[in-house]
Amino acid sequence: MSMVKKTIVVLGSYAPSLITFRGDLLKALVTLGYDVIACAPDAPDDVIEDLDSIGVRYIKIPISRTGLNPVKDIQTFLFLLSLLRKVQAQIVLAYTVKPVIYGSLAAKAASVPAIFSMVTGIGNAFVAKGFKARLVRLLVSFLYRIGLAVNKQVFFQNPDDLAEFKKRGLLGVNDKAVLINGSGIDIQGFQVREYPKVIRFLLIARLLKDKGLVEYVQAASVVKQKYPNVTFDLVGWLDENPASISKAQLDEWVNAGTVNYLGKLDDVRPAIANASVYVLPSYREGTPRTVLEAMAMGRPIITTDAPGCRETVIDGHNGFLVPVQSVNELVTAMEKFILNPDLIANMGKRSREIAEDKYDVHKVNQVILETMGLS
Repeated sequence: MSMVKKTIVVLGSYAPSLITFRGDLLKALVTLGYDVIACAPDAPDDVIEDLDSIGVRYIKIPISRTGLNPVKDIQTFLFLLSLLRKVQAQIVLAYTVKPVIYGSLAAKAASVPAIFSMVTGIGNAFVAKGFKARLVRLLVSFLYRIGLAVNKQVFFQNPDDLAEFKKRGLLGVNDKAVLINGSGIDIQGFQVREYPKVIRFLLIARLLKDKGLVEYVQAASVVKQKYPNVTFDLVGWLDENPASISKAQLDEWVNAGTVNYLGKLDDVRPAIANASVYVLPSYREGTPRTVLEAMAMGRPIITTDAPGCRETVIDGHNGFLVPVQSVNELVTAMEKFILNPDLIANMGKRSREIAEDKYDVHKVNQVILETMGLS
């Protein structure tokens, strides 16, 4: 008599992340013999095909990534409740804000025995300033509190986010929290490549102000006046997020020759291979995936001494940490590589070593699987 496979449902709010961030984990779950269903809104055909090729079923769910609309959010909850009952889910793993909150509550209402969540960053609600932001923060905190209360375990990608959730009393029982090293990186898929002959800096991000985009461009402008041959590449896309820059602003930077805009890339490896140093002046992250990719490919890193970012760099060892929103310090860090190019290969080698030791996706996933009792 064949055993009935247990059904695991993984919930996200951005479909491509099911492959880029969770692909290896989904593959591991399939290999362990589980029936795996991945859910997110509006997956492009290539994502659905990629999921299908690793034996994962995709189901579209209605979740708006940004904004709070009570009617839409109730619809999301009811849809998830119906879905989890229909597929008879035994385990739910949710990541990003809305899937964690409404997925957890729907899973509890559907009597799912094992509910897990992953906090991949604390989100705009906790970073934004002003009266409206404070109201949103109160509401999101309340929703997190009731959502996380029904979880068996909650994964955090950096100690600062964990401390923030504990400080706000969002976890209830503190021993629910498990710290992991980001989403991990496929160190076989991201191999060390030769450095370009001319120094090139690179930033890959959604084109949001809180990714430090403006500071990157301002620093580029200063550096280019002094060293006109140095190039600043930018990979990314305009987003519906309120912190997104405008198309007009992007065009202005490109037309001024400050940055070389490469658009949104499905495969960032050629851009990283073409870069000498990777830069992410972000205000806050979970654990920045692009930094891990650049480290795995042997690139030194300039990033901020901010939650999620500071864990990836040992200052002066595999790169430099700079204060958030400090253009001057960013310029100084960039100049160190320009004036002493030997630093690039030396620090890049150390980046690769840290990626192998700390951020190997198989090591990260092993912790997740063991915590969930699935390995």
